[in-house]
Amino acid sequence: MAAERLFIFDCDGVLVDSEPLAAKAYVHAYAGRGLTIGPEVIAECIGMKQADIFTRIEQLTGVVFPAAHADDIWKVTKDIFTEELQPTPGITEFLETLDRPRCVASSSSIERILHSLTLTKLLPHFEGSIFSSSMVKRGKPAPDLFLFAAERLGYAPQDCVVIEDSPFGVQAAVAAGMTVLGFTGGGHSSPAHAAQLRAAGAELVFAGWPAIAAWRRANGL
Repeated sequence: MAAERLFIFDCDGVLVDSEPLAAKAYVHAYAGRGLTIGPEVIAECIGMKQADIFTRIEQLTGVVFPAAHADDIWKVTKDIFTEELQPTPGITEFLETLDRPRCVASSSSIERILHSLTLTKLLPHFEGSIFSSSMVKRGKPAPDLFLFAAERLGYAPQDCVVIEDSPFGVQAAVAAGMTVLGFTGGGHSSPAHAAQLRAAGAELVFAGWPAIAAWRRANGL
């Protein structure tokens, strides 16, 4: 008999359609400090934790955000999310029919994850099973967060199914030795998105939750 699987969900771009809003928040926060970056720069940072995003933006553009004002990012993001954040299409129905253990493992802060899931009414599906990159030493693409979540919930890596929208997240799950499904159903998806996830190591890539639900049924998961 096959072992029970743990479904591990990324949050941004998987559970909630937040990536375009987060990009807008970074652009606005940087502009508020007299700095200019474009949303295409933020697209290069999807899946990273905030400290790594600052570093990556500096590497790509030479623009340095003042460390003393790092909280600006969350303040602007929170306001934008409160006004505009929506769940990804079909996720509510998917979770309502998922009769398997599940958790969230996200590069975002716990505060941001909770805010996002509360706004979109998804929190009841994950209470007590939320993990942030702030809980581990290394963020994605390192495997630390996924391994930490699996260990805390008592699952071996090979018994975990990770659903990710970013190449960094896919790389992290592959490094953790888990089954990885790529997800391109968010508003930030581009024509090259699926190929990028496959190149990062995703076993399969799905454009929406109905397709993942069908895959789960077909595989008895």
